[in-house]
This record gives sequence, C-alpha cells and structure tokens, in this order.
Amino acid sequence: MASEKVRMFIKMTPDEKAKIRERMAEAGFGNMSAYARRMLLNGYVVKLDLSDVKEVLRLLRISSNNLNQYAKRANETGNIYLTDIQDLKKNQKAILESVGDILERLATL
Repeated sequence: MASEKVRMFIKMTPDEKAKIRERMAEAGFGNMSAYARRMLLNGYVVKLDLSDVKEVLRLLRISSNNLNQYAKRANETGNIYLTDIQDLKKNQKAILESVGDILERLATL
C-alpha cells in the first residue's frame, strides 16, 4: 500500500522561482517536486559570521596605509628604516595568522 501523499504550497517571486529552477538544473533535477523534497529533507543553510573577515580587511587597510607611508618617506628621503620594515613584518604576520584561523574554521564546515 502506497503512503498517502499530501500537498504543500509555497509562494515566491518570479525571480526566486527562476533561481530555484537554475539551481535545480545545476543539480541535475528535471522535476521540481523531487528537487524540493530533496532540498527540504536533506538540504541545509549555511549562515556565516564574517566579523573576523572584516577584522582581517581592517588590518589589511592599516598595513597598506603604513606601507604607502613608508614608501613615500623612502622616496622623499632615500632612506628605509629597519623599524618600519619590522612593523610591516609584524603586521603581515598578524594578518596571515588571522587568515589561517579563518581558513581552519571554514574547513570544518
């Protein structure tokens, strides 16, 4: 004996429907009901907290600004200071560590 079938109805915009059909085709589905069932039962939503990425971007802006200032001073005076290079190295190391941490967390998703 076949199980009883029930209907579900959802409302969406034409753009949403087009996007769903596009994703359905990418996944190799030709039947909207089969695709909807698969996604509703087995699909998942990923919501990322990107605050750490924003922090890395902030650090990159600071580092880029510092590098520009050092380059300007080097062009004006003809001198490059060891402390400036050490600061840049320290900033780059902090940025790379932050990016590494982000990548490790993303790898666990």
